[in-house]
Amino acid sequence: MLEPEAAILVRRGAALESAHRVLYVIADAAGRVVAAGGGAPTTPVFPRSAVKPIQALPLVESGAAARFGLSAAELALACASHGGEPMHAGAVAAWLARLGLSVADLACGAHAPSDAAAAAALAASGEPPSALHNNCSGKHAGMLTLALHLGVPTAGYLAPDHPVQRLIAAAQQAMASLDVMPEPAVDGCGIPTFALPLAGLATALARLARPDGLPPERAAACRQIVAAMQAHPELVAGTGRPCTLIMQAAPQLLVKTGAEGVYAAAWPAHGLGVALKVVDGATRAAVVALLALLARLDAVPPAALAQLAPLARPILRNHAGRVVGRIEPQAGWPDWPAADRAPATPSV
Repeated sequence: MLEPEAAILVRRGAALESAHRVLYVIADAAGRVVAAGGGAPTTPVFPRSAVKPIQALPLVESGAAARFGLSAAELALACASHGGEPMHAGAVAAWLARLGLSVADLACGAHAPSDAAAAAALAASGEPPSALHNNCSGKHAGMLTLALHLGVPTAGYLAPDHPVQRLIAAAQQAMASLDVMPEPAVDGCGIPTFALPLAGLATALARLARPDGLPPERAAACRQIVAAMQAHPELVAGTGRPCTLIMQAAPQLLVKTGAEGVYAAAWPAHGLGVALKVVDGATRAAVVALLALLARLDAVPPAALAQLAPLARPILRNHAGRVVGRIEPQAGWPDWPAADRAPATPSV
């Protein structure tokens, strides 16, 4: 009964146990919907962390990144939802110190590293987690850098009316081609977050991938951010994390997780953006759905798909290690059911 509307199926043995409906949009840099499914392309979703590369644009196009000598690694961290590993927390600490700031200036709050090994090592050390371990600490370091460059207070940089957040909101509005921005809600790290039309999110990612039609400063910023993320996939997420693994296996792509079942990707070579939302918020289904969409586009070479098989078709095991089920796309999904026109499927 669940299968007709479901995109991603969870099976225990051969029987269906759970099913996940997925909304997706694939768009080009002109804002044209290449393919869509699961619902209206205009459905608003909170992209959460999936929009971090767009949020980083003012950091670069304002001149702040150049003024403070940000490295490609630091720009990748500004776009990251990292695991709090030493390579992440240490780099953010060094970045802040170079600016004359410290962890006390980060307003994102503290949580234990999401990377299990890093969390265990931190617990063994007796040190409590700090804001450096927050998966958004790099993004917040970027916001503080932008505030310093603008000559505005770093305190209160989370407020929607702070100059930093105004620039970030304006970048999202322009990249997603929105006439007006919706009222902000509050993200997990405290910054304003906006429910964007799924097609707008896909368009923003396509423009990041193919910025030729944007103003020169913004186009240059897009190219710099794309290059940074492609050069440092390990900083964008971390050891064993899907975003990092996919970009390492398919370095021609940018992949960025959000929260509550959101995933986004950009394909620079073909100027396409992909945005999806698992309606029930299940991340386990989002990764499977993203790889199914990318495979349907021929955006991932066969060798890379084989390497990513554990993510594309996860095997479920019980506590004794016995195989008990699997997660997989429904047969024939995606089939571009609501496409405005059939997408090109060029060879990679």
